[in-house]
Amino acid sequence: MKNKTAIITGASTGIGKEIAQYFLKKGFNLALNSSSQSKLETAYDEMGAPINVHLVPGDISDKKVSEKLVNTLFNQYGSVDVLVNNAGVFQPKPFLEVSESDLDRFLETNLKGTYFTTQAAISKMIDQEEGGSIINIGTVLVDHAIAGFPSTAPITSKGAIHALTRQLAAEFGKHNIRVNTIAPGIIRSPLQEKIGVEDADSLSGLHLLGRIGEPHEVAEAAFYLATSSFVTGETLNVAGGHTVGHTI
Repeated sequence: MKNKTAIITGASTGIGKEIAQYFLKKGFNLALNSSSQSKLETAYDEMGAPINVHLVPGDISDKKVSEKLVNTLFNQYGSVDVLVNNAGVFQPKPFLEVSESDLDRFLETNLKGTYFTTQAAISKMIDQEEGGSIINIGTVLVDHAIAGFPSTAPITSKGAIHALTRQLAAEFGKHNIRVNTIAPGIIRSPLQEKIGVEDADSLSGLHLLGRIGEPHEVAEAAFYLATSSFVTGETLNVAGGHTVGHTI
């Protein structure tokens, strides 16, 4: 049996990097993307510079980068089995202060990047006639808003990704292409510091399990969706009960 192949965007740090390492250990051949070439190369070196991992740095909102990423993997191995659309940006900002450039930033990276990378990947999945798995990274905040965490601009882009997941699952199920979303809760990653959360563990009360999540727990969920043959159109909350209720 040939080794499976996977594309992971936003793979230089945090959740994306953890997913890449997990899939590598499971024997996948990988094509990795990040907007930062230096961070991507550092992550690659930390993985041991494996010969079956290929780097395609660049802004994923650029359709040419998306196409290059997909073609790199396909040309090397003749298949694109899994795509993990992890690349994204997130920053809270009160609704009345959001500018047009703010909204454009989230729609470009989060939605457009996911949309056109998926378009390029699905075209290959149809041609190879073996199906495939698309895994989008959303957020629990799409279905469970928090008044004290105003973030309409990024959540709007992520909500579109949730909707895109269901529609693609409907359109391409006949090709055995499964499309699902992972909606993380608070996960220990560099993102928390970027958005001004100095102590991510202070948010543990948002989860019924009384702790925040770890990157490897999202990676495990991604691998499950990548290898499950009868799951499509679903949103898998990896959030410790965040959407069910809260501790007081």
